[in-house]
Amino acid sequence: MPAKGADSGVLTGEALLARFTALDAFLTEHQTLWKPRPFTHLQLPWEKSHPELAQWLRQRSLDEAENDHHQPWLIENAPAPFPELAALSRALSAVAELPTRMLEPPAHRLNVDVPGRKWQQIEAFASRLNFATEPTHWLDWCAGKGHLGRRLVHGEQQLTCLEYNPALVASGQQLSQRHYLPATHLRQDVLAADAAQAIRPAHTPVALHACGDLHVRLIHLASATGCGQLAIAPCCYNRISTEHYQPLSDAAFGSALHLSLEDLGLPMSETVTAGARVRRQRDQSMAWRLGFDLLQRQIRRCEDYLPTPSLPSAWLEKSFAQYCIDLAALKDLSTVGSPDWAELETAGYHRLAEVRNLELVRGLFRRPLELWLVLDRALLLTQKGYDVRLGTFCEMPLTPRNLMLLAERY
Repeated sequence: MPAKGADSGVLTGEALLARFTALDAFLTEHQTLWKPRPFTHLQLPWEKSHPELAQWLRQRSLDEAENDHHQPWLIENAPAPFPELAALSRALSAVAELPTRMLEPPAHRLNVDVPGRKWQQIEAFASRLNFATEPTHWLDWCAGKGHLGRRLVHGEQQLTCLEYNPALVASGQQLSQRHYLPATHLRQDVLAADAAQAIRPAHTPVALHACGDLHVRLIHLASATGCGQLAIAPCCYNRISTEHYQPLSDAAFGSALHLSLEDLGLPMSETVTAGARVRRQRDQSMAWRLGFDLLQRQIRRCEDYLPTPSLPSAWLEKSFAQYCIDLAALKDLSTVGSPDWAELETAGYHRLAEVRNLELVRGLFRRPLELWLVLDRALLLTQKGYDVRLGTFCEMPLTPRNLMLLAERY
């Protein structure tokens, strides 16, 4: 029998905890499959337990991996336990779209200054803001130039935009003045102690893709201040100040799951479909890093992965040999003898295909982990006295970070 609140597919009430509990069991039981990263391991620990699956994935092409990246649960004919895990992943990740509302048509040409994809996200987010009581004062949290807030405000409503970057504050204020909108743009570090002074009980805070600590801070301040409503589309769960994830809700505190920053990066590993040029550059960068990884293991005479810094794209204009020599120097390693650079580069591309296919196993846990994290936030809000609805506000091609929390105190 489905838990109360599960009927519509939007998670509310008892269904929030029921889904969290099921996801927690799934992620905890199978963490040996999704925690190790194929990029840093020549051999994954789970390959000994599931040799047939490992061999099947390793013989697939890079194009096959790329085609299945966004929907690994649709892969056919994969050996066990992939099909069983895929079915569970899909069932546990199922969340419906939040109901839409008719938006007031924008009174101004607000989208002129906004990139197309960002404007579509704003429209989608705004169309899901169904509250029992009409907001009177929007608070755009980590607002940037305030594009979201300007789209929301109409009639007698007021708007306050909080942003840390002074250039964005100034630019946002100019845009609001140009459109004659009742908006106040304030420079505010929302993580600072004085951030509590910037939020009022009458505010309806909204946060579209505020990262990590930033949206968690909003939950704590809005609930403590007494805001009656708020809406959050979380993002970048790994952008936190601590080395490990700090549980938010009672349910998460009781979980046996312990998450590192690397673990928290898994939900962010899903990418929006890239163009051919961007994909070629990305593949070259990863293949060269994997080729260098083989070289550094030879130089250091060990089987440990060596983290390397992010490099400017100009590095890819070098020869592969020069790339490796310069990167080795950057890591205080000296190349000895005359490596077979062509063979190393070929091996890097071969590893890239293997890595991308092996990552499809982790991909089955990408959405479950993200939903676990969002549910932790939802359950914290319920503990703070809010009725919470969790659903999606747009399709994944527009943004993979399409989960949204609506919280309201009646």
